[in-house]
Amino acid sequence: MQLNPSFKGIAMNSLLAIDICMSKRLGVCAHSTSSWGSVRSMIKLLALTGHGIPWIFGTILCLTRSNTLAGQEVLVNLLLALLLDVMTIAGMQKLVKRKGPWEMAPSFLDYLAMDIYSFPAAHASRAVMVSKFLLAHLVLAVPLRILLVLWAVLVGMSRVLLGRHHLTDVGCGFAFGFLHYSLVEMVWLSSNTCQTLISIGTFNWSPLY
Repeated sequence: MQLNPSFKGIAMNSLLAIDICMSKRLGVCAHSTSSWGSVRSMIKLLALTGHGIPWIFGTILCLTRSNTLAGQEVLVNLLLALLLDVMTIAGMQKLVKRKGPWEMAPSFLDYLAMDIYSFPAAHASRAVMVSKFLLAHLVLAVPLRILLVLWAVLVGMSRVLLGRHHLTDVGCGFAFGFLHYSLVEMVWLSSNTCQTLISIGTFNWSPLY
């Protein structure tokens, strides 16, 4: 038995209205004059830890300083995962073009990472993908593993608190993060392939004399 199209439309619009209402209520750090405006700087700093640009450049920096084949293999695949995440989320945002609950203008760093629209939440996707990746490929003590998962959740929620994303944007961002991690694990680049890519990259960036 199929639902009446009009009923499905009403149900969808109701859910979207609830999402917008709750997201606006949770945007307690959207402005310096908001109810939690005094901690806005701290929340913005937390959100920055999930931004794509620091992660990409940080991974490249670690790659240039790594002197083990195993470390380079992990870092190259992490870089691949980060680039996949940025490009996929940017494409989805461009396709959907959903604005945030407070319709705030993107920052300069957001423009660099093509994180312009609200759906899905790029920071949430990246935080989940990175945390899953590190949990799978680093040997971490239990407290650190718990902190890593907590960090991913808090990064996603920080974007809601700042009024940049709806709750559904963050939820879908988390789902995309799991998907990106799974895809990279499926197409994992071998050590030999990583060394070839590093050699090509080193050649391209070598100074000309």
